[in-house]
Amino acid sequence: MRERIAAVFPRGPADFALQLGIWFGFLAAYQVARGVADRDVPQAFANGQWIIDFQRATSTLVELDLQRVVLEAGGVFLDVLNWTYWLSQFAVLGVALLWIYFFRTEAFAGVRNWIIAANVIGLLGYVFLPTAPPRMFPGEGFVDTLAHSASLNHGSGLVQLASNPYAAMPSLHGADALIIGLAMAALVRSWWMKAVWLLWPAWVWFAVMATGNHFWLDIAAGIAVAWVAYALLAWAGRRRDVPRFALSGS
Repeated sequence: MRERIAAVFPRGPADFALQLGIWFGFLAAYQVARGVADRDVPQAFANGQWIIDFQRATSTLVELDLQRVVLEAGGVFLDVLNWTYWLSQFAVLGVALLWIYFFRTEAFAGVRNWIIAANVIGLLGYVFLPTAPPRMFPGEGFVDTLAHSASLNHGSGLVQLASNPYAAMPSLHGADALIIGLAMAALVRSWWMKAVWLLWPAWVWFAVMATGNHFWLDIAAGIAVAWVAYALLAWAGRRRDVPRFALSGS
């Protein structure tokens, strides 16, 4: 029996339990950072207003136009966007990591390290630069699309409990979608799955802007965070073959 259990896990059940502990440890850290960020609500709104003013001054406040389009479309399209926002950062990311662990084991440590490094940097941003998302500025014309989603309305309490209300800058939705999209595109074999995963980051970026949860500037910062984390891991490992998503680590 013990041999059968060990055969299921590429590195044994103990290692799998360790990886689960690391992942759920990150989730706990996320909630702690949320609590810290929540303590400076006025600053969060001031930072959000600064982004709105900056984007309006540069004629790049595109989020209002995106929201207008998706709200007019409504229905299933709006529900899909809302579910994309809700599921992309943890559920899709978690399933993708599980797939990599079981079927591309040699690449798992590198992808995991990249995600953790990017999220640590992002969590620091939440603490030192709390930022209210677009949906918290109805006076500027933004809408909380979750309130318009029939499929998520019944679970709105859970959504509010699990989400970080002042974690717009940088967008970890944007960073994580980029990391897992590139990693999965490099690791899957079929051309159409490669195409799907290459398009995944752009779809998530569109979804989080259209639902009023992030500004494009948040997403740009998230992309920068992903590449800074990548560069730091490459530097720390003294490796130059990092495009294979197999940075050293266990």
